[in-house]
Amino acid sequence: MSELKNGLKKVGIHLLMILGIFFVLLTVFFKVYLPSYTNHGESVTVPDLEGYHYKELEAYLKARDLRLEITPDSGFVSDMKPLHVLKQNPKPGTKVKQNRKIYVTLNAQNAPLINMPNLVNTPLKNAQEILANHGLIRGEIVYVPDIGINVVLEQKYRGRNIREGFEIPKGSQIDLVVGDGLGNQILEMPNLIGMDDVEAEFLILGSGLRMGNINYVPTDSVPKGTVVRQLPPAGLDMKTGEQVDIWVSELEETIAF
Repeated sequence: MSELKNGLKKVGIHLLMILGIFFVLLTVFFKVYLPSYTNHGESVTVPDLEGYHYKELEAYLKARDLRLEITPDSGFVSDMKPLHVLKQNPKPGTKVKQNRKIYVTLNAQNAPLINMPNLVNTPLKNAQEILANHGLIRGEIVYVPDIGINVVLEQKYRGRNIREGFEIPKGSQIDLVVGDGLGNQILEMPNLIGMDDVEAEFLILGSGLRMGNINYVPTDSVPKGTVVRQLPPAGLDMKTGEQVDIWVSELEETIAF
């Protein structure tokens, strides 16, 4: 019986020794080896690389215990020099471990080609949004006589009309020819005095002119709804698209005694 107890005691002592050794090894691994292997507690702040030429990057990053990795993709910004950094990952100011790779995207050396959108018959405001969405720049705006006010009549690239779908470099400047809303047809201003206001409006629009303000004038001698004044006056030379204002009679209320 005593021999069995002694045997169990020895086994227990050996197990405790094994557990102790195992605990020591774990402590050395997690407290000494692993932190040393992973540079635990040592970090580097990622610098801002935007605008750097790619040839400057490798030495610049190496001096800060970082490595360079140029991504195969590239972007294009027309006002930035070719082969300069457009964006990076991780972002500037990020804390990373030493020897970490910094991925950068460069500005393309040549602008990519894009298809010219159709801007003709498009309002100027919409045309500017379309150009921006396609990575194009709105250039000079030239106004010409046309009844369509602020409507694009022509789109030009380097002084020549450019059709929809034509390939041009991204970032190109597009000049626009736009209508001034007046037109170039000369006509004589019709006489509207004495007309019904509805009839006068039909005549204004039918003549290629634009309906302006309708002003009401109190009167007790002219039938209600009759044009009593117009501006511009009758007989004046007008361009299509010009505005015409009229004054219309409105009967005054009479007070009975």
